[in-house]
Amino acid sequence: GRRKGNWTAAHWAWIRSIKFSEKSDNDVLAYYIDVVRQATEDKKRLERLVEAEASKPRWKKRVDSLRCLKGVDAMTAADIVFEAGEFARFGNARAFAAWLGLVPSEHSSGEKIVQGGITKAGNSHLRKLLVEASWHYTRATKERKRSLYDESVPASISNHAAVGVKRLVERRRHLSCELRKRPVVANVATAREPACWIWALGRMSEGALA
Repeated sequence: GRRKGNWTAAHWAWIRSIKFSEKSDNDVLAYYIDVVRQATEDKKRLERLVEAEASKPRWKKRVDSLRCLKGVDAMTAADIVFEAGEFARFGNARAFAAWLGLVPSEHSSGEKIVQGGITKAGNSHLRKLLVEASWHYTRATKERKRSLYDESVPASISNHAAVGVKRLVERRRHLSCELRKRPVVANVATAREPACWIWALGRMSEGALA
């Protein structure tokens, strides 16, 4: 899933323990606490609606298949499936990655073609989700992701996802530890590969890639 922030129970306890000498300052803090609490409740309510939609037969196979990858939670999987639709409309994994703007840009200089950063010319919302999901591989293990929904997808799909997890962990460690890439650079460089695995899992869930 997405990276965890600082809004833990301990953090909330610390915020509520803050006391100012001026009543007006305490009133402002109480107001902001209520605003955040309401926003959190609204977010949870929207997530329940998304999960209910994602559980419908039209989406469920693809959503469950994508969730077999580490770093892809229910919300991320649903967002990808809802926006991508049928993965069959992308001829291959590179076409899907290009749609997300996650392929390297190219610059010509005479007879030389030099690859640069990602193009960022595509679906910016999903690209951000994939880049965010890639942070998960800074601390993920190579073991397969095990969850209750594993039983709802064919073994061929969960096994392929397990291969993907191992590959993505190794890729991130290679970039960070061996090539000494800065964390942000390594993360963006890793993000293209989850996109390719997601395309493959999506096509498998559609019955195309056995």
